[in-house]
Amino acid sequence: MTEDIRDILDIDRGSGPQVSKEDILGTNKKKVSLPSGNRQNRRPEGMAREVYALLYNDKKDVPPVIETETGPTYKLQKARLGMRRVRPWIWAPFINPAREDGVAFFHWRRVADEGKEYPFAKFNKKIEIPSYTDIEYKEHLESETWSREETDRLFDMCQRFDLRFIVIQGRWNLEEYENAVKRSTEDLKDRYYSVCNTLTKVIRGGNINEAKMFDAEHETRRKQQLERLFSRTPKQIEEEQMLLQELRKIEARKRDRDRKTQDLQKLISAVDKQNDSRKSLKIDKKTPHHRKRIAVPVRPTRVDPNNFEATTIKFPDIKNSGVSTRSQRMKIPANVSQKKVKNVEQALQSLKIKLNPIPTEEVCQNYNDLRNEIVLLNELKAACSSSDFELQTLKHQYETLNPDGALKIEPVLMEEIASLSVNEDENDEETVIKIKQENKEQLETRDVTSTPRSVSKSVLDMI
Repeated sequence: MTEDIRDILDIDRGSGPQVSKEDILGTNKKKVSLPSGNRQNRRPEGMAREVYALLYNDKKDVPPVIETETGPTYKLQKARLGMRRVRPWIWAPFINPAREDGVAFFHWRRVADEGKEYPFAKFNKKIEIPSYTDIEYKEHLESETWSREETDRLFDMCQRFDLRFIVIQGRWNLEEYENAVKRSTEDLKDRYYSVCNTLTKVIRGGNINEAKMFDAEHETRRKQQLERLFSRTPKQIEEEQMLLQELRKIEARKRDRDRKTQDLQKLISAVDKQNDSRKSLKIDKKTPHHRKRIAVPVRPTRVDPNNFEATTIKFPDIKNSGVSTRSQRMKIPANVSQKKVKNVEQALQSLKIKLNPIPTEEVCQNYNDLRNEIVLLNELKAACSSSDFELQTLKHQYETLNPDGALKIEPVLMEEIASLSVNEDENDEETVIKIKQENKEQLETRDVTSTPRSVSKSVLDMI
């Protein structure tokens, strides 16, 4: 260690013994022979080297389970020690070009770097501040709110403080300028960038894209808003959080209301589709039927399953080339909820219709259409009751907020709601009569010669 210090300071070495590389690394030690128990076993003859490397015994470490890095790493680097003399260093003066006073400082530096420029001088970057002449100022840069003296002082301070407008604004009304017009940071920036843009566009003939945009009013409003934000009291912060929570609730209710409106619109469209199909059926009944028919026509579905899938039941459409039974077409899919299935079964029992009728071509189609209409009817009843509940809730809220006035609801609307909300027994009786009449008319008008008498009789009994 002392020898290195002597080399750095260019002092003669002592007369002591020279330290070699072997003394530092400790490589000149005599090799110690290991006992026979610690010696590595020799590879048997005839065994490949790779196979022998896979063997494990108690004298070796356990082979690693995962891949490990065996190359040189940052922490395992060995010191590269050489026996050459250390480069000499001297205590030399230097001058920083960033300073204008030319003060000399001292530091340690290598003898080989003597006379070179200070290495940190490359970080001394200066901002180019534009300048103007008297003629340019009189023709293009005059302002009613800024004098020539203030503009010159602003550009001089921008040159001194490298456009640090916070520092410039803090030193604007100091010493002899104490009684001068007080300027904010936004005013200083606005004057500086307006002069620079004028010099770039008009005088220098530069590109318009090179202009620097600065909106003083926007910056002033932004700082005022930040000031109001930071000056809030804990009570105001709590009130704001409460308002945000109420806003989220309002948005959630709005989304729920929009979803219900869409569902109701789909229900209305499904009912319109059903009415159109019924009208088409009545028109088909009035047309004369021929006695000879090749095949039994299939009645169009009253409710389009693709129109509103959540309302109707999408029964399986078997079109395979193999053997199948018609009863499979009447089987309710497994994805239908049990609640909907029970409602359909209760409606069928109230109509005195068998749950498993004889699966003829007409019966399958009519039976599936009937169950879809039952599901649609239940959905309409639920939508009607929900709309009635919301209407009454809004009425109570309005009367609570406005005690003097009362919410007037059109009587026609209430009559329509009441007509839809009659007792289920009355609806069931009317529905039974209508369905019996429709089915009897269909069976009378259609040719039943293609089906056995027992089947037609059973269908009539079912009705």
